[in-house]
Amino acid sequence: MASTELISIALKMVARKKGILAADESTGTMTRRLDSINVDSTAETRRLWRQLLFTTPDIGDYISGVIMYDETIRQSDDNGLSFVELLADSDVLTGIKVDNSTHDLAGAPGEFITEGLDGLRPRLAEYYKLGARFAKWRALLPVDDGIPSEYSIRTNMHALGRYAALCQEQGLVPIVEPEVLMDGTHSIDICRSATDRALRVLFEELDAQRVELSGIVLKPNMVISGTDARNRASAAEVARQTLDCFSANVPAEVPGIAFLSGGQGDEEAVLNLNEINRLANAEDLLWELTYSYGRALQAAPLSVWKGEPGNVISAQSAFQRRGLDCSAAREGAYS
Repeated sequence: MASTELISIALKMVARKKGILAADESTGTMTRRLDSINVDSTAETRRLWRQLLFTTPDIGDYISGVIMYDETIRQSDDNGLSFVELLADSDVLTGIKVDNSTHDLAGAPGEFITEGLDGLRPRLAEYYKLGARFAKWRALLPVDDGIPSEYSIRTNMHALGRYAALCQEQGLVPIVEPEVLMDGTHSIDICRSATDRALRVLFEELDAQRVELSGIVLKPNMVISGTDARNRASAAEVARQTLDCFSANVPAEVPGIAFLSGGQGDEEAVLNLNEINRLANAEDLLWELTYSYGRALQAAPLSVWKGEPGNVISAQSAFQRRGLDCSAAREGAYS
């Protein structure tokens, strides 16, 4: 069994009516998002944006945890209160992205490997001291002719297993994120096959590396058509294929599944999550099924904010609306 603390944190991360805010964009990614609203990307503008999100009234009603970037976990609000303490006051956990992003996988054109295992143990220990109680590592699996290859899947899932074992050793709940990408013209059936293969190998690796499943949170893609597929599957089919896939591959010991939005539009991510939970409720499935969204929660408030102090309250209202929509969908009650 995982430690009592790890189990408690994992259960809190997937608590009813709540989900996880992914605010772990790298400086490069955050710069592109700020560029889209004509705001210069500096440490201060990035801090102001994260402060806007974290100080939204009643954030703890629909957010259980926030995944941060290294820069963010070291920042504070205008009053000098660290973001970690600020969120804790709203009963929101702090998490941290610990991978060093994706790089080309040697010998596998078009495929990737996530790096960052070297020196990970002391980094995890430092993040725990800074207040983090969970971490995130993303493995990226594109879909195309002949990919993801078995080589790519096994290499990436092995790295996820090593990361997860180190997290638990240091008292952090690992978010385990194997993402089959939406990019492409592939059908939902091809996504299902790739997701099946990835999950099967993932749990083989987690078992081999002695990771306690009761102390993790799984953050996968939904089983969904490619973004440019000719006939994209309906929410009902996404829900059916997703639940069938995860029922076949995810052990009951896993406390919860926090789906990533993965490039879905704001409304699409909510509708698909709602249908998954509506169907899961009818079938009395074991895991908590929630969300760990980035763009699907942030895009609307970012477009309202535009970097203007006078728009903060309106932007927070937009963020709150997205959070409450996701919260309702997490219960299968979105209308």
